[in-house]
Amino acid sequence: MYRVEDKYTCTEGDMLILQSKLNTVLKSDNNQADANGYCITSVYFDDYWNSNLYDAEQGYRLRMKYRIRIYNHSFSVIKLEIKYKRDNKILKKSRTISMDQMKKFLREERVEDRYLTLEDPITLFNLAISEKKLSPKVIVEYDRKAYVYEPGNVRITLDRNIRASGSIEDFSEGRMPCFDYLRGEDQILEVKYDEFLPGFLAGLLESGDMNQTSYSKYKLCREFIGGYKRCQ
Repeated sequence: MYRVEDKYTCTEGDMLILQSKLNTVLKSDNNQADANGYCITSVYFDDYWNSNLYDAEQGYRLRMKYRIRIYNHSFSVIKLEIKYKRDNKILKKSRTISMDQMKKFLREERVEDRYLTLEDPITLFNLAISEKKLSPKVIVEYDRKAYVYEPGNVRITLDRNIRASGSIEDFSEGRMPCFDYLRGEDQILEVKYDEFLPGFLAGLLESGDMNQTSYSKYKLCREFIGGYKRCQ
């Protein structure tokens, strides 16, 4: 099922004001490490032609992303994810994988697939590696504070300190690489929901100087570390 995903750029001041308001009306996500939230680290993949990056740069209505994701620098839970975007609606296919499976994907190798279904990210990653030469391109990391509201399955996230690294080898060996920070482009508010956004939450989002955007962390971080050239 596709969910609505709206993104906003905002200043740190606006984010602090909004966070103080959200603290009074919503509960924090159960996955947070402490009151400040948690850290997300993702390795994004793309094909030989850099199709996903090119689609993001051109602002195409239909886009997708391949990634491996961990939380709080821990490899105890490793997520393999494919995210589909259609205008401002998203669909995510996700499953937990092992450290060995993660390392194989980072080496651009297929892994054993017991299910062989296009609903399973492992099947889709294997196909993309074989047919599109899918490979890891950039590591994206940021700090997230998340809130949830059960009616409408609403999730509001405040992402700060977005940073990037091209050191895929460090990550594949279980080490956290050094990151470069995207100064001035590192504060993003995301609002996700199923059918509707309650009026009182919509009212909160109208305050301050926030601008709706099609912001792509993958695109900005990929361009930030340099070395991108679209293959013809």
